[in-house]
Amino acid sequence: MGVGVTHQGSNGWALRRPEPDPTSLPTIPSPPYRTDRFRQSRSNDPMIAAEQGDAHMPEPLEGLRVVEFAIAIQGPLVGGFLADMGADVVKVEPPGGDPNRWHTGVNWTAPPETPGAQFLSVSHGKRSISLDVHTEIGREVLMRLVDRADVFVSNFREDSLERMGLGYDELAKRNERLVYGIANGFGHEGPDRNKRMTDQYAQVRSGIANMVGDPETQPMIAGSVIGDTSGAMGLTLAIMTALAARELHGVGQKVRTSAYGVLVWMQGWELNHSSISGTMLSREGPHHPNVPGSAGTYLTADGGAFHVDVQGDEAWQEFCEFGGIPEIGTDPRWNESRKRSPMNDFRWVDQARLLRPHMARAMKHRTTDEWERFFDGRREYIMYQRVFNYEDVINDEQALKNGYIVEKDVPGVGKRPMAGNFAQFNKTPPSAKRWFPELGQHTAEVMSELGFDSEQIAEVEAQRNPRQPMSRRARSRRR
Repeated sequence: MGVGVTHQGSNGWALRRPEPDPTSLPTIPSPPYRTDRFRQSRSNDPMIAAEQGDAHMPEPLEGLRVVEFAIAIQGPLVGGFLADMGADVVKVEPPGGDPNRWHTGVNWTAPPETPGAQFLSVSHGKRSISLDVHTEIGREVLMRLVDRADVFVSNFREDSLERMGLGYDELAKRNERLVYGIANGFGHEGPDRNKRMTDQYAQVRSGIANMVGDPETQPMIAGSVIGDTSGAMGLTLAIMTALAARELHGVGQKVRTSAYGVLVWMQGWELNHSSISGTMLSREGPHHPNVPGSAGTYLTADGGAFHVDVQGDEAWQEFCEFGGIPEIGTDPRWNESRKRSPMNDFRWVDQARLLRPHMARAMKHRTTDEWERFFDGRREYIMYQRVFNYEDVINDEQALKNGYIVEKDVPGVGKRPMAGNFAQFNKTPPSAKRWFPELGQHTAEVMSELGFDSEQIAEVEAQRNPRQPMSRRARSRRR
């Protein structure tokens, strides 16, 4: 039937392993999990810590007003982070809604009322208003929002925004203190400033895909949208810098970033190394291309995997004994740490690479649990980490204690562990005031704040048309 087999996770939550039958979909999994573990970690959750402390404690960005005019990930994730930090983020959606509300991806088993995971991941904490900005009333609402805003965020093309009267120059005339943040795919100057982009295209152009995979095989993209998400964090950083500049120098301004640019910046070490040395780095499979030696990712006897680097010489002897290769432990080619990991001694680089097959053989000599126990007793001398899948992550006590995974009530499927926030504040902790907004949920509320009457509010709300597909032309204007 193609129904996935439910695998029982060691800490309670389980993820379904679908069988390879693309003709049918599994039912919604209802795995057991330990709610007490989430309750115990609530005090460590940076999203809700404020609820347990001083009720009047301000959030980091409380009082900051943000207008989000963006779709997909790179723009909305900026608004999502700012909202997490306490900013009042108003998401302006077309009458049919942001298309990523219904972007379901693969193996999706949730009912129709469940928003797509992509939307949930970038829309928490916001208010949503539904506007047709091509109508007189819709444009007036948007302009009043801009008039009182601190930040305007978009990932639509600049020329498209200018044609709609939403370019920086136009909005700055109304609000000279506005920080206008815009992200695109490949940069805002040059011949490809308007070239269409989604995440994977930024990955392959930035060179990062050329560094992933085995040297004998084709380049590979990462299994996560690192172009979009890193692009979003780059724009967030630029916006916060511009806000600091406004406080210091009294000026608003336009800030522009791109997914391509951020990915290039993130690879500064590797790219600059290639440029300075005149030698191109190449992909090395389970090893970092610029870290010579034995450190890498290796499989265990039962199919698990670890990334491991044995640094202490005594620990190296013990590793080889435990892994069934005692003769390698005493081999003078590798019996010193500088010979196994020659970061600053190029005499040993080629020799150190020869150690990798022996490391792989040793790791396959024992099971994952056996290696976990062995490594755990030698943390001072061996750097290691078992390779996690998403089931491991959502059950990881470390993730729970730090609020990286938090429990949320998802429409249609109930409580589920979801990605939380990575930032913690000891004096102005953010709180979980809102989850995600329904399409146009706050239209009346926001319009009332802006001084519109009930008839005008009714006119705008009548335009809402959920699940109306965005036109191909409109989709092409983004990024």
